[in-house]
Amino acid sequence: MVSEDLAGQVALVTGASRGIGAAIAEALAARGAHVVITARTPGGLEELEDRIHEAGGSATIAPLDLTDGDSIARLATAMAERWQHLDMLVLNAAMLGTLTPVGAIDGNEFNKLLTLNLVAQQALIANFDPLLRRAPGGRLLALSSSVARDPRAYWGAYAASKAALEVLVTSYGAEMRNISNVRTAILDPGGTRTQMRARAYPGEDPQSIKDPAAVGEYVAKLMIAGFDSTAFHALPKVMVDA
Repeated sequence: MVSEDLAGQVALVTGASRGIGAAIAEALAARGAHVVITARTPGGLEELEDRIHEAGGSATIAPLDLTDGDSIARLATAMAERWQHLDMLVLNAAMLGTLTPVGAIDGNEFNKLLTLNLVAQQALIANFDPLLRRAPGGRLLALSSSVARDPRAYWGAYAASKAALEVLVTSYGAEMRNISNVRTAILDPGGTRTQMRARAYPGEDPQSIKDPAAVGEYVAKLMIAGFDSTAFHALPKVMVDA
């Protein structure tokens, strides 16, 4: 059953074809929000859209490559024409890259990682800022990682991108605090059963960590309750709702 907690509100969730992004989209839709879901692979988005519709929710798919800056601008223009505002922007899309010593980081891969994990995130903020400001209470949530605040060996490339993202979002939140109703938050989802987690920890028992649905439920409740800029939230590996 779909509740009315977020009825009439529009959310954009990136990296939504699977894992945490898909779970967040489903949880927001279950609260009545119309979710615009983006990822590079249309197949996963179509499956997610079907699940949302079957559950009584509402969704629109927008397959795109976030590393193509023009595609972000086109999406923002299309959404502005249809909805005129954006209530929730969830910055979830990211790539892990190769876990390797800093001295061995491949320059080409590092550029791709920074383009998606940082440059594209700034482009999303810049292009959707006007729509967020038009909402009665625009909320931006960025997904981060514990390594952004507690760097560890071999995680340098990914950690650097997430640390920079946190600074970017925090700065944006400070800028918005006194001139608009836009508020920002950062979420470290903690150990979650995703493909990215399996790549990073191949020997880990996936049943020892929480399902992405637990993160989705947490985010939905956070969006309903609201938050102050720039709030930081961190989730444990195991949750009661998992």
